[in-house]
Amino acid sequence: MGQTLELLETLIQFEGSNLGNANDTIDFCKEWLESNGLHPEIITNQGYKMLVCTVGNGKNRLIFNGHVDVVSGQPEQFEPKIKGDKIYGRGSVDMKAGVSAMMNAVSELQNKDLGETSVQLQLVTDEEIGGIYCSSYLTDHGYLGDFVICGEPTQLGIGYKAKGILQADLHFTGKAAHGSRPWEGENAIVKAYKAYEAILDLPFAKESDDLYDGPSINLAQIKGGEAYNVVPDACEMSIDIRYLPKQSKESILKEIQSVTDADIEIHHASIPVDNDINDPHIQLLLSSIEQTTGEPPPKVFGQHGYADTGYFMKHGVPAIEFGPSGANWHGDDEYADIQSVDTYKDILVDFAQRFSDGDTTFAREME
Repeated sequence: MGQTLELLETLIQFEGSNLGNANDTIDFCKEWLESNGLHPEIITNQGYKMLVCTVGNGKNRLIFNGHVDVVSGQPEQFEPKIKGDKIYGRGSVDMKAGVSAMMNAVSELQNKDLGETSVQLQLVTDEEIGGIYCSSYLTDHGYLGDFVICGEPTQLGIGYKAKGILQADLHFTGKAAHGSRPWEGENAIVKAYKAYEAILDLPFAKESDDLYDGPSINLAQIKGGEAYNVVPDACEMSIDIRYLPKQSKESILKEIQSVTDADIEIHHASIPVDNDINDPHIQLLLSSIEQTTGEPPPKVFGQHGYADTGYFMKHGVPAIEFGPSGANWHGDDEYADIQSVDTYKDILVDFAQRFSDGDTTFAREME
């Protein structure tokens, strides 16, 4: 546990909420990996650094993907503190715990017989702002595998599905009038809010499945109006829809267009993560988790938020979220469970060694 915890303590000290510090973290990771006999490479896209490091030469390609950037925090949050079995600090579990474990796993795996497997570590610097400069770039340039583990905190469970993203700006037009005579105008802000209420009542908004009670629809912003005494004739409404894996962006947009005459501009869209629980790699990972921990099968679930898994799924590569335990990520008291970090590293090592041997005898039915 010593080396994994020591590396995690060092990583927490990098205030990676800005690009310069996130890039400095990548430089440090490169130096650490080199000092452990590995041969990492740094790739840069529009100022954002990424690191890739491969061990093994097999045709079966396993990817460990992690991010070193974090959300902003107070200066004291970048001073790691160990209290009992927890380590506190910004980014401790989201996701420098996963990064530390992945780096140590790759270091350990270089001395193992991986057979027909190659393992590639990918570290990126922009996951918290959407991943468009790093994981999106890597996947579009062929840095793909047969299976991907993104080390987001999952309490050693497996997030094998995730909602898709549809973020849109709706532009409404009305008719200006004096504020004392609103009946002579058409209030664009009111039109926008009525459209929002109509969207909540659309068929797609009421669908559910075995993992999700329904999609989430967030009214993120409304911009409109110039003065108290003017009926606004323009309004922009921004909505953030996280839709179910069985749904599609196109069908949702068609439904929205049926209840509003607004001009719709897509701000950002990403496909859902929709893995099959019976995928042999997921079954093998479940086996590795149970074998390493000696505990009952872990929880499998669907994520409401999004990670870099989606960029791999876009290219048809199964990608899941699987990482150590902790809590309060993005909060004031973020922490990682120290023991889970080392356990996570051991699971990754076991899984990688079994990745190409066809050992998928473990099977689990969805509850």
